[in-house]
Amino acid sequence: MNSSTHQKQSPSNSGKSESLLLNIVFNIVIPTLVLTKLSGDDYLGTKLAIVIALAFPVIYGLKDFVTLKKINFFSALGIISILLTGGISLLELSPIYIAIKEAAVPAIFGLATIISLKTPYPLVKTFLYNDKILQTDRIAQALEENGNSRKFENCLANASWLIAGSFFLSSALNYVLATILITSQPGTVEFNEQLGKMTALSFPVIAVPATLFLMGALFYLFRGITKLTGLKLEDIIHHHEKKKD
Repeated sequence: MNSSTHQKQSPSNSGKSESLLLNIVFNIVIPTLVLTKLSGDDYLGTKLAIVIALAFPVIYGLKDFVTLKKINFFSALGIISILLTGGISLLELSPIYIAIKEAAVPAIFGLATIISLKTPYPLVKTFLYNDKILQTDRIAQALEENGNSRKFENCLANASWLIAGSFFLSSALNYVLATILITSQPGTVEFNEQLGKMTALSFPVIAVPATLFLMGALFYLFRGITKLTGLKLEDIIHHHEKKKD
């Protein structure tokens, strides 16, 4: 939401930082600590540790859903992924199912991004080309005036493939990380500790490379927009102007 004064904007920025911190704490830090430190019989035990560790990201995801008051496909799939991890662990299935699940979720994201190109609502407009980031009306007008609307659609399609590539990269890295780290049978302390270690390493090993890939897609899209519209980057970025009282 736009703020009318600088004083009102600061809490908003602080809220975003707090949200990122809570995301990391609930989805990575707490589950990792519970799985690696509290899975022994002297503490929670293997199964209860799994339930409590996975409850934190589920609760955080549900809180996000209640706050936004709408179902987000990606958030919903994330919660399903967590529940699948819990199910595989509690049912003590083969560790390979963890690796398959870890690879399947980002792969679904990637496929959804590509399939959405055939619909009126390509996901690239959700991720990158939206009016929260860019002045889409101004861009559309400039594209129309320059006769480059069709070329821009091709640019969006290429950006979509780059975004899908970031998800497929995550899928491959997820599978490799899971097969390397998860070697023990579910229901054991060793399995919980390995699952906790995988959770901790997933951010630097998977999220960072995928984010760099996504930033490359954003750079490509920005470059395409400035070239096809003739506008400068500062002319197309959405600015939240502050009103003076």
